[in-house]
Amino acid sequence: MAKYSQISLLDRDISTLSFNQRVLSLAQREDYPLLERLRFLCIVTSNLDEFFEVRMVQHLEAMRNGETQGAFTSNTYNKITAKAQELVAQKYHLFANELMPALENNGVSLISGHLRTVEQKRWVAKYFQTDVKPLLVPVALDPSHPFPQVANKSLNFIVQLENKSQKTQTIAIVRVPRALPRLIRLPERLSNKKQCFISLTSIIRAHLDDLFEGAKIMHYSQFRVTRNSDLSVDEDDVINLRTALRLELAHRPYGEAVRLEVTNDCHAELAAFLLEQFSLPESALYRVHGPVNLGRLIQLPDLAAQHNTQAGKLVFPPYSPAWPKALIQSESFFSQLKQKDILIHQPYESFEAVLQLLQESVEDDNVLAIRQTIYRTGADQRMLKLLQEAVRRGKEVLVVVELKARFDEESNINWAEALESIGAQVVYGIVGLKTHAKMLLILRREGRAIKRYGHLSTGNYNPRTAKLYTDVCMLTSDLTLTREMEYLFRHLTSQLPLPAMRKLLVAPFNLHKSVLKQIKTASYAVANGKPAKIIAKMNSLTDESLVFALIEAAKKGVEIDLIVRGACILPVGADGINSRIRVRSIIGRFLEHSRVFYFETDGKVKIWLSSADWMSRNMFRRIEVAWPILNNEMQNRIVDQCLKPYLQDNQDAWVLQDSGEYQLAKTMQPHTGNPLSAQTFLMELHSK
Repeated sequence: MAKYSQISLLDRDISTLSFNQRVLSLAQREDYPLLERLRFLCIVTSNLDEFFEVRMVQHLEAMRNGETQGAFTSNTYNKITAKAQELVAQKYHLFANELMPALENNGVSLISGHLRTVEQKRWVAKYFQTDVKPLLVPVALDPSHPFPQVANKSLNFIVQLENKSQKTQTIAIVRVPRALPRLIRLPERLSNKKQCFISLTSIIRAHLDDLFEGAKIMHYSQFRVTRNSDLSVDEDDVINLRTALRLELAHRPYGEAVRLEVTNDCHAELAAFLLEQFSLPESALYRVHGPVNLGRLIQLPDLAAQHNTQAGKLVFPPYSPAWPKALIQSESFFSQLKQKDILIHQPYESFEAVLQLLQESVEDDNVLAIRQTIYRTGADQRMLKLLQEAVRRGKEVLVVVELKARFDEESNINWAEALESIGAQVVYGIVGLKTHAKMLLILRREGRAIKRYGHLSTGNYNPRTAKLYTDVCMLTSDLTLTREMEYLFRHLTSQLPLPAMRKLLVAPFNLHKSVLKQIKTASYAVANGKPAKIIAKMNSLTDESLVFALIEAAKKGVEIDLIVRGACILPVGADGINSRIRVRSIIGRFLEHSRVFYFETDGKVKIWLSSADWMSRNMFRRIEVAWPILNNEMQNRIVDQCLKPYLQDNQDAWVLQDSGEYQLAKTMQPHTGNPLSAQTFLMELHSK
């Protein structure tokens, strides 16, 4: 166990980079539309940014200190850096040598300076003079102008200058304004029947001389620094968490530097100067063959599709989620939920049903109270406006807002303030724990009694990601389950002890223990000569005790299938498991996000849906929920839609090998059966 505990964090981070390698494969798929391939390339860039912002600082500090023992060492830093450098090189090779030439052939061009026509150069020069130059403030470095503060992921130019008259050299920094669009579309008259775009950095690069009249430019490069962005707030030592987080957010753009990106032709002297300014080792330098801010090109697919007559073949055909078949849209949700629980499988079925349930609750005079957890909401304001309207109508509205949801802190603070300002009761959960559970509870007067209606989900209350992430949610009026949801809300507001739960599993209290118990139950069944099987679908598997329990169960004869989209530290080649543990990752058009836990012993099936991954942070440092699916028809639906297609997928599936590497299922031999993409199958199933 000691061996695994020391390498698990390295395994987690290497596995996270491996996941991004699999996402990059979507940008390589020739059967995907070109603009969608570019979009996935940009998603990899964004994922890598977040990886460095969150994961890299401890490895970097261990390398600087020469540490050779523990979870973070010089060795872990070197291994992660090598993997990241390889991924970055592949990303830019794909961009420059495959995607951009192919898009050019299909009428979409990103035109660099040396390829512009005389007319295009004239237009760009005018745009620079009128729209760009007034916002640029070059800073020449000298004793009175020290190296400026450079914000996290901001784009800048470094320029080495020589004074023409005095023959002295200096360095200047030019910050690229974030207020300007990163991509500019050329007028049609200059585009030769194509969609022609020019990047803002290309425009600045072509006119650097205009900024430094009287000086000669010796060398220049774009550069971007990535900084540690984990917020550090001692909840035990603050009076107002919201105020403390607001103050911390102001400092986030200037955390410790962890990575420096420059163009490939950046002069060695300039690169060394920048590394010194950011106190970074040479291994933190990433030279890129293309735009330093490649992630900003994620705008290009949407911009091009707006105007391109060939957009149909360059982007995915529009997909509209179906209305849930189990719900009658014209009838009251409350009357339907009295009859049965209802599953909604997103994005194949519409999240609008959840919004409609909330709207009906707001408009129903018999609804007395609404309670909801908020983790990630996105920019869509409809749910916020519905909750505000509920307050105006005199309903008791309680919202548990997780202020520490990484990179959504500011949005969630704004939600909290908007709700508090009109009289909603807003709380921030429990000190030391993130509230990651996804719950909506509605209390309605029916006769002399108060009836509870609940919504539980594996995903967030975010209408935008509900169209892009696969999740499963359940609407219910189950007496026990909704009462236990009420107990949990009471615990979140008052920290009163949770009573014994009959159905709801809650982290950090009984969820981890209950999952371990189910794994051990499967082991006992096999030991007594009875068949046992485990299927678990999740985003990540990094909790050591669950990993060891699965290995021991496999050694005893339990058949285990794991569908893990991202990081997985389980060593499938461990001695004694004899291929009884099979791990696959589904990487397709939608982001796999649902968590489904299936345990079968001697023909008896138990299924839970959950907000939690099998990670230590989910099990011990967050408020999470898992709830059982007891209805046979619903169990069958989950097996048929959320498990079986993914286990049979031979198009989007990657299979973890004994070597620790993933192999695309369709490249494995022997290849049997018809081609099957689980996501395509489900889109077709729900469109019927």
